[in-house]
Amino acid sequence: MMTELEKYYNKFNEEKRLKSRHGQVEFITSMKYIHKYLPKREHGQVKILDVGAGTGRYSVALAEEGYDVTAVELVKYNLGILKKKNSSVKAYQGNALKLSRFPDKEFDLIILFGPMYLYTKEDKVKALMEAKRVLKDEGTILVAYTMNEYSVLVYGFRENHIQECLENGKLDANYRVCPSPEDLYDYVRLEDIDSYNEAAGMERIQIISADGPSDYMRQVLNTMDEKTFQTFIDYHLTTCERPELVGAGSHTVDIIRKKKMGE
Repeated sequence: MMTELEKYYNKFNEEKRLKSRHGQVEFITSMKYIHKYLPKREHGQVKILDVGAGTGRYSVALAEEGYDVTAVELVKYNLGILKKKNSSVKAYQGNALKLSRFPDKEFDLIILFGPMYLYTKEDKVKALMEAKRVLKDEGTILVAYTMNEYSVLVYGFRENHIQECLENGKLDANYRVCPSPEDLYDYVRLEDIDSYNEAAGMERIQIISADGPSDYMRQVLNTMDEKTFQTFIDYHLTTCERPELVGAGSHTVDIIRKKKMGE
């Protein structure tokens, strides 16, 4: 039986989203910080694991740079697109909750950009624990989350579902999103991310706004001339670490490592 997730992604063009202008902001920003935390290649091949790799937008780009990249993707449709790109990426079907094909301490850097949108708190912690298990002791994980306030402002207010969501329990009195089991996406606040890290024994190196205001500004970005758009990219890369902006965009990327013994 095809899962609801597979049905959704069979219709949703993730490749097109990441190549759109607001998607480019997210991609360029995420790649900047992936490169920031990749270890130097002086002492052998750097091994990257991309969990929830989608159609391989990140995996293939990193493989083309010469990194040893392994991708895990749940949705067969996305996996098929990834494999048709004929890159050096080693691609498997699987999910973030069970990375049993990989030994402990195998990877230098792990990208976890899709799975945390979908899972319950318990499963989010489980996904972090599995990533932690296959991460080298000095390695880094980049974890993306979809944010609560983005959902409320866009789906609630901009698309005029706010009263409906308050009445049917999709939002609580504090305007926190309360997804049902059949809902594909979960939305979080910064304190939620902190609680997942604490439960999984991880510590934060840095947290950034991957796309800033770009998702709110799709139409504006699409009408910009190229020079102005590049200036917007520069503005975003200059400000994406500012604490007043983290959590306000659509996606937040938490950059974490194993908590040291005794901490």
